[in-house]
Amino acid sequence: MGPKRRPPTEAEARALASAARLRILRLCLDEALTNKEIAGRLGANPATTLHHVRKLVETGFLAAGPSRPGPRGSTEIPYRATGKSWEMDIRDAPVPGGEEAMLEAFLDEVRLVDVREADFTRLGFRLTDAEKAELQRRLHEVYEDFRSRSPAPDALPYSLFVALHRDVGRD
Repeated sequence: MGPKRRPPTEAEARALASAARLRILRLCLDEALTNKEIAGRLGANPATTLHHVRKLVETGFLAAGPSRPGPRGSTEIPYRATGKSWEMDIRDAPVPGGEEAMLEAFLDEVRLVDVREADFTRLGFRLTDAEKAELQRRLHEVYEDFRSRSPAPDALPYSLFVALHRDVGRD
């Protein structure tokens, strides 16, 4: 496996057990967005989005930037993802729902993509416990390598979702 990630606190686990919140974190990964901008990108109600944004700020997953003037004299606050969620292992969460939220967020996001532009691969194989651990470790090394790189100015945003699961239909 990779480096040991810590289990989330109950409040952190509850914050991460929402597909909408996971999508907000992804949207705010590269640039700071206001609640209105986040709601627009999600096609969601701004009041509902604000509830999610506040929960993510309370738990340290989003950080508020300096306020800026908005339309008609309003004040807007941009938010940026802190990267804190990468430190968590939701499998050890004190409340359920994190894995399901992650899958739901992935499905919501991939539905926005022209499937002909995505790269899908399915592979069935059999592994010993040691081989499974080696695969997980090597994949984690690749994730960490690409996560730690500074993006080039012309880099396009991509997301990666990997699911290693028992193929119970083949048992």
